[in-house]
Amino acid sequence: MLSGRVVPSGKLPVQVPRTPGGQPGTYLHAPLGGNTEGVSNLDPTPAYPFGHGLSYTTFAYDALTLSADTVPTDGEVDISCLVRNTGDRAGTEVVQLYTADPIAQLPRPVTQLTGFTRVRLEPGEQRRVTFRLHTDRLAYTGPDLHRIVEPGAITVMLGSSSTDIRLTGTLRLTGPVRGAGHDRVLHTPAHVD
Repeated sequence: MLSGRVVPSGKLPVQVPRTPGGQPGTYLHAPLGGNTEGVSNLDPTPAYPFGHGLSYTTFAYDALTLSADTVPTDGEVDISCLVRNTGDRAGTEVVQLYTADPIAQLPRPVTQLTGFTRVRLEPGEQRRVTFRLHTDRLAYTGPDLHRIVEPGAITVMLGSSSTDIRLTGTLRLTGPVRGAGHDRVLHTPAHVD
């Protein structure tokens, strides 16, 4: 890897704090857990964010597409984008899908990893990455301690790490609040064209 014969493509499964007091130690934080904007004298900016990784090439994201703008609380939606290798070497990018529920009954993380996939690209090559997101993946533990999916606006984000978001869109869930039991969908399949 150091000599450049192999192009690295790994991503961090944790977040590394910049300073000993640089908390939270995870990217799963409420709005005040991130940039505190003067509330605290400690800088929470991580040295290396969740999903961070380096490569000897670069990648561009473009053309975010949602198969529907509104989805019932028991539905699915396809979220896709184009990923292009803009460098002069072949490489592999880990495309990461994050979601956020800014208005919920309880505080939710600012970003939450919902899906990811690896895409190998030659120099100049472009491919479409599509995630099939089931609304069960947006479930959280509600005030009565049962997992629920509730209607409202959901922010969908595609990027290279939890702090390197390249594309953002909005999805609206409609219908009644729905319980998500033990049989809920726990994965987000991805397809690369």
